[in-house]
Amino acid sequence: MATDDPEAGFVAFVAGRRVATGPLTDVAVAIRGVQEQDPEATALIFDRRTAQVVDLDLRGSERDIVARLAPPGGQPAKRGRPKLGVVAREVTLLPRHWEWLGRQPGGASVTLRRLVEAAGKADAGAENARARTEAAYRFMAAAAGDLPGFEEAARALFAGDRARMETCMAPWPPDIREEALRFVDNRVKSASTNRLDVGPAEVDTSGYD
Repeated sequence: MATDDPEAGFVAFVAGRRVATGPLTDVAVAIRGVQEQDPEATALIFDRRTAQVVDLDLRGSERDIVARLAPPGGQPAKRGRPKLGVVAREVTLLPRHWEWLGRQPGGASVTLRRLVEAAGKADAGAENARARTEAAYRFMAAAAGDLPGFEEAARALFAGDRARMETCMAPWPPDIREEALRFVDNRVKSASTNRLDVGPAEVDTSGYD
């Protein structure tokens, strides 16, 4: 499973240990190396924005793996801002609302678009918080669903009780705890604003010598 965003970050775990982080192609190659040293090793790979589990086909050579994960070929993306499509819809307002809109710079359409944009930005904080919580739970369920204290930690997560959550996660492997809290603490990165700054994969091969 590839991603069409080359800057997206991924993380891989083997037996509760974080063994690689970075772009998907680098993580895939790193996991291939781990499994060459330990054929029984089973990896869990997550998208670090959404906590979705990523399934990878690691058959063939390193070149084969990279080729499968490379974005499909085609025309390069054009530079510059894309054209914004305007859709006409009916809006029902009271006469005084239309009068107020008519007095605004740019007229009714421009003012309505500006108001909608402002409302969307005002809601962004709540949406990010909800997305962080959902991603954290998704990761915890996949990586720690069978670990002691999972249900209590999940309840603390949705209650916004970080201290209780950390207490419930105390018996978990340190890397699992750290990654779960990363989903809670980090802002969800949107494609139009901030992006995860992920360089080449960082690989932890200790324990696989």
